[in-house]
Amino acid sequence: MFLPCSAVTAYPGLSHFRVCKDSCLTSGLTRSCLWLSVKVLEVCLMVSQYRCVKMKAVILAAGYGTRLLRDLHTHKNEQFRHLIGIPKPLLPIGECPLISYWVDALEATEISEVIVVTNDYYHNNFKEWAQKYKSVTLINDGSSSNEDRLGAVSCLQLAIDKIKVNDHILVIGGDTLFYEDFHLKDVIRRFQSLYKDNASANLVLSYTCKDEETRKYGILETDEDQRVRALREKPSPTDTTSRQACPCFYVLSKDTLQSVREFLQENKDAPLEEKDAPGHFLSWLVNRNPVYVYQISGRFDVGNLESYITCDRYFQEKIKNLPNYLQ
Repeated sequence: MFLPCSAVTAYPGLSHFRVCKDSCLTSGLTRSCLWLSVKVLEVCLMVSQYRCVKMKAVILAAGYGTRLLRDLHTHKNEQFRHLIGIPKPLLPIGECPLISYWVDALEATEISEVIVVTNDYYHNNFKEWAQKYKSVTLINDGSSSNEDRLGAVSCLQLAIDKIKVNDHILVIGGDTLFYEDFHLKDVIRRFQSLYKDNASANLVLSYTCKDEETRKYGILETDEDQRVRALREKPSPTDTTSRQACPCFYVLSKDTLQSVREFLQENKDAPLEEKDAPGHFLSWLVNRNPVYVYQISGRFDVGNLESYITCDRYFQEKIKNLPNYLQ
């Protein structure tokens, strides 16, 4: 097929087609047909580029669940005692471990590599669970207690170093799930749109929280383009007008990955609490790289026993037989 040389110059992906001069219509096609051919090929290239963008997932699962463990030891009802010794990402939610919902959805979305960062204390639990998943790579952060934990951002850097990641990364908190109207494919599609315009763009999620909940979460402040201008860590409701809570679910472009190491280097002497939560990294990042928001309806956080019971009950009643959850 012949195409005008100006079309090939504008769209290098068309270079495998035979080229003729713009003034020459040796193919017998009219100029309008040539224009239509180029437009059709543009669409094909866009679809091809979307499918070929590489992305890995990192699930942060090295926490020790101290609040939940405390609740389990002090709760009067014996029916939950069997959960002692199970890390939060492996807690049974509905009919399977919490983390399995994510891995099933990631594999269905054609994300071929899922990196799960665990600690040494629970490593064998995850090793046994991961046997059914070919896509999962486990990384042991070497810590054995909450006191010597590395922290979430350091665990992310550990994954980047160990696997030598050079792709976009989907970062997921291992104790978080979303409502059934959330779809990975929609989030990835939105990220692709942002990345097309800016190779340094990143995407985070947000949902509306109640006034009294701002002290529990990182709160995003955004502009009219839904770009994050600030993240306030657990502010009082009078310190910000925003009610946009930010869960641990980030899509980081590969151009942003070097920023993780830079953040850790700048904060190497800071207390662990100031660099443990991913929100501290995000708060630092928004002043350097563009970060945008994708709105969702809400999330489940199994941080304590009450929230675990709520989540499990919801799944038993509403998501038990839901196909394509999270996909």
